[in-house]
Amino acid sequence: MKIYNLFPLLAGRIPEWAPHLERAAAMGFDWIFVNPIQRTGRSGSLYSIADYFAINERLVDPNGGTAEQQLKQLVATAKQHGQSLMIDLVINHCAIDSPLVQQHPEWFVLKRGKPASPFCVEPDGSKTVWEDLAQFDHKKSKDREGLLAYCVKIVDHLANLGFRGLRCDAAYQLPSEFWRELIEKSRAKHPDLVFVAETLGCSPKQTKTTASAGFDAIYNSAKWWDFGGDWLLEQYNLTRKVVGSISFPESHDTERLFAEMHDNVNALRQRYLFTALFASHIMMPMGYEYGFRRRLHVVNTRPEDWESPNADLTDFIAQINRIKDSYPVLASEGQIDWLDYHNPAILVLRKQHDGGKDRALLIINKDPWNNQEFYCEDLQQLLGDSTPLHDVSPDWPMEHLPAPFHFDLGPGVARVLVTAKPQSPPAG
Repeated sequence: MKIYNLFPLLAGRIPEWAPHLERAAAMGFDWIFVNPIQRTGRSGSLYSIADYFAINERLVDPNGGTAEQQLKQLVATAKQHGQSLMIDLVINHCAIDSPLVQQHPEWFVLKRGKPASPFCVEPDGSKTVWEDLAQFDHKKSKDREGLLAYCVKIVDHLANLGFRGLRCDAAYQLPSEFWRELIEKSRAKHPDLVFVAETLGCSPKQTKTTASAGFDAIYNSAKWWDFGGDWLLEQYNLTRKVVGSISFPESHDTERLFAEMHDNVNALRQRYLFTALFASHIMMPMGYEYGFRRRLHVVNTRPEDWESPNADLTDFIAQINRIKDSYPVLASEGQIDWLDYHNPAILVLRKQHDGGKDRALLIINKDPWNNQEFYCEDLQQLLGDSTPLHDVSPDWPMEHLPAPFHFDLGPGVARVLVTAKPQSPPAG
């Protein structure tokens, strides 16, 4: 899956989303992920849902027909572009002022007789409580079956609206058995539904347990890897044979990378290439292609926050997505080895397709500010195979790879070398 995250508060009303789908399609994205679009509670946060079966009024054009009609047109537009729609499934909590709190108090975690709000412990030990939320009790509810049936009804409603994928928010906070039952019951009626587990911030054990509950994909933490340390590959190897994972260069929960990297376009290119080719799937939030600086906010973002392009990576992203489509080894959870190289500013990864013999070498200049010289006496030795390599790099691909091999890597530039011929020739 190549997923484009359309952030509803930035995109505006549903009928205004069509140009974003068209741009995403031109870049090769075949899935459109939309954050929650349901009616919110008083906080206005997209993730504080008060009514799971009503659409957020901020997203509906009052002169464009019913909300359902506008969504059906959106689904039709996506289908014309060869895209499927995915939406957040937020069932670990709801809005504290949702009618459900009064109608079904037995569905919630209670503290001193009142619904408890979810919280997290920050790195500095402080506690952040989301007081606009009420936490569902999927573990000890006296009416577990009723709560499960309600969640199945939510999934059925979203599928009937035209969503083929569900990103399950904070999936690790719910029991695996609950997910197995929900997925099984939902697929009995909608067999092609795709379930993706959001597992960021949980322990390795929680990640593996959640990944085994019937999900089609989980998220990995490639966005935070500094190209050093073993932890990312350890995380990746823990689940790669269980389920595929989704990388992302930034998300709606993170700062904009362009701002973090002080307007360095090379850093945007480097990080997209790495995250796209590292794992099975890739997700990118809207605005990344234009080097947006303003962080997305689940309450305060408005269409007026759309920025004039600070960069234009649309062609580069399209090229990387074509490379991913063309070589299965770059769109799989194959074994990845981190190879020693004498220059610490250069990362060398070797990836092997688990289902075949294809291999790839990713040679990345970690430094987005300065050139780095790469030199290798024998690329085949790095590959661990005598199979000829082909250069499919997005920048200045070479028809012939000499031995010894020498290349001046520009800031953040990478060499992408594969043993296989493309499944279908990359266009453009």
